[in-house]
Amino acid sequence: MMVNGIVGLFSWIIVVTGGLTQTVSYLEMNPSRLVVRYGDSVSVNCSTSVADPDGMGWEASQGGTGLVDDVTSLMWTVDSWEDWNGSPKCFINLKNGDQLVETLGVTLYQLPDVVSISPLNHTGPMLEGKKYKLQCDVLNVAPVRNLTVTWYKGNETIKTDSYSDQSKTPVNESSILTITPSREDDGALYRCEAQLNLGPEGPHPSPVNTSEHHNMLVHYPPVFLSSSPKTFELKNGDEVTFNCTATGNPAPVYSWQTPQPQENMGDQPLFTSSSLLPGTYNCTASNDIGKQTKLFIIKRKGSSSGTTAGIVMALLALVALVSVCMVYQKQRSTLVTGTGIAGPQPYPRLRQTGT
Repeated sequence: MMVNGIVGLFSWIIVVTGGLTQTVSYLEMNPSRLVVRYGDSVSVNCSTSVADPDGMGWEASQGGTGLVDDVTSLMWTVDSWEDWNGSPKCFINLKNGDQLVETLGVTLYQLPDVVSISPLNHTGPMLEGKKYKLQCDVLNVAPVRNLTVTWYKGNETIKTDSYSDQSKTPVNESSILTITPSREDDGALYRCEAQLNLGPEGPHPSPVNTSEHHNMLVHYPPVFLSSSPKTFELKNGDEVTFNCTATGNPAPVYSWQTPQPQENMGDQPLFTSSSLLPGTYNCTASNDIGKQTKLFIIKRKGSSSGTTAGIVMALLALVALVSVCMVYQKQRSTLVTGTGIAGPQPYPRLRQTGT
């Protein structure tokens, strides 16, 4: 039985000699602190520098020894330590009736049963640009004050949470990650890790439990590899390929609009032909999230210069025709009014004779 008293509360005595204060310890534990996993065995030796104690012992909820006479060293051993609030104490009784006590510092820990990620208040694919929350659940872990939860995207650390709860017994804890996914997040792998940082007396490296990967599924509208209109200048018979390829999730479907409604260009992003007429061709890529349209313009090669040349030739022909008409009119006027050539003459009179 342990004796309570002023001296009995400590395993050391403060001694003042020559004006210097010294702490003299009469009990020593090896190891001095204990970090043990729940259910594991423990073994600690307690020894005293007192030459002739009346007796010593261990007081604990498991493995207590009671008072043992005529010893200066005593081992405390437990096959399976399971007392979350246990504080094992080593004590010695002195011949003068005093008692010295040393309490063993014990950290009992338990790795989490489960570490998992799940979307919070959401099911199905995420939409680009919208806010969502992921929750990392850490179940049945202790002590939570030594817990750190770290979030990873691939190998990139994106968030770390720690906890101040002083509870010694196992608890369920969680960490929330808020994200606004983009198309680059589609297929990204997220995970969370629960780590117990148990100090120098604990296991090294510190124990870590990792969730399974959470594969992000992000839906987003189509976007073209190049969205600007594409213009082609072709001669008759030239072959051309329209590339309307777009990325999107779900995968885009394609439709075409042509200057000739009767022309069918199919439903593929690539279209090749050598018989397209001049005009504007529209390709639309669409999915459940949205749609985009791209323009392809065909012009006849040299059609502008050919038209100009035709106009010039027509003007030259008209000038030539006018010139010819003017020359003809001038010549005709000369014939009518000139001295060398008579103009129209009256018919001659018939001579009358008598009968």
